[in-house]
Amino acid sequence: MNVEEGGVTVEVPESRDGASEGTGEGVFFNPTQELNRDVTVAVLRAYADREPRAASYLDAMAASGIRGVRAAAEGYDVTCADVDPDAVELARENLARNDLDGEVVHRNVNALMHERVFDVIDIDPYGTPIPFADAAFANGRNLVCVTATDTAPLCGAHLNSGIRKYGAVPRNTDYHPEMGLRTLLSALVRTAARYDKAARPILSHVSRHYARTYLELESGAQAADGQIEKLGFVHHCEDCLVRDHEFGLIPDPPETCPSCDSDRVLTAGPLWLGAVADPEFARATREAVTDDMGEAKRARKLLDGVATELDTPTHYDQHRLYKQWSEPAIGMDDFLDRLHGAGHEATRAHYHGTAFKTPASVPEIRAAALDE
Repeated sequence: MNVEEGGVTVEVPESRDGASEGTGEGVFFNPTQELNRDVTVAVLRAYADREPRAASYLDAMAASGIRGVRAAAEGYDVTCADVDPDAVELARENLARNDLDGEVVHRNVNALMHERVFDVIDIDPYGTPIPFADAAFANGRNLVCVTATDTAPLCGAHLNSGIRKYGAVPRNTDYHPEMGLRTLLSALVRTAARYDKAARPILSHVSRHYARTYLELESGAQAADGQIEKLGFVHHCEDCLVRDHEFGLIPDPPETCPSCDSDRVLTAGPLWLGAVADPEFARATREAVTDDMGEAKRARKLLDGVATELDTPTHYDQHRLYKQWSEPAIGMDDFLDRLHGAGHEATRAHYHGTAFKTPASVPEIRAAALDE
């Protein structure tokens, strides 16, 4: 069947009965990832202004080729790669269907990335992206775009799997979407550093059941060391929800919670504790969203949230706090107004509707929220 998306038309496999998260028995196509692809195109537009020399784009898991086709429509010199010969043929046909130039190769993409340098590399696999990270950072020049759909290992719900894949200890907390993103960023930053490259997240978001990040690269051991210094650990009390963080690769966890004296303190890390986005680039990406995108409204709302949220290592869930306090939750706008009225910085967080960020402590949040 033919699908129109972002001004291009591509052929994709027929949908299976009841399929919503992906279609086709062979070549995979996920219609629910249109938001991901719309934001990607907006990033490519904004990045062309940020780094005009970035010209080549690798769609590392081409499948139907829809990402590569949309990147080619933006003027990028596109290469699509896949190990499935049916996917290779379909991607080639979809480029031709839109009168776009592009190379389509039947290759193991890790081998391809070790042989050639690309300005922009887009890794969007099913599951963890880690098997492709070394090759991407070894030979990526400007920007590496990464999707991870294995959110359970990333956020600590499948702890051992997260430890194996990401070389960190994630913890399943009430801010599990951010835990997953920061676990992913930690692994990617450490991988890039092995090749004396600094990977800086200029845009990141968590939507539905995936995390997506865009990492700008800078070569040099000193720059890479600077990114490693932004790794560290979060200490989280399961009883009162107080949390703290420390930078460094050797944790010094408290024996008991400094707020309630509980011995149920979880330590997670090493996590990325730096900024997950560049607000200026997030705003530029938001301006690059156009009305021909099917998810334009959601993309703009998402990017507005990313651009304005405070830069703190964790977010709070307002409903979780009120449940902890055995009090009925109030509206989010009124809640944030109370924090502001008490002199605290506070913003919504993009992770979900009741997520917010503030440097205030849990006791300070409670005092403001309950007018104590």
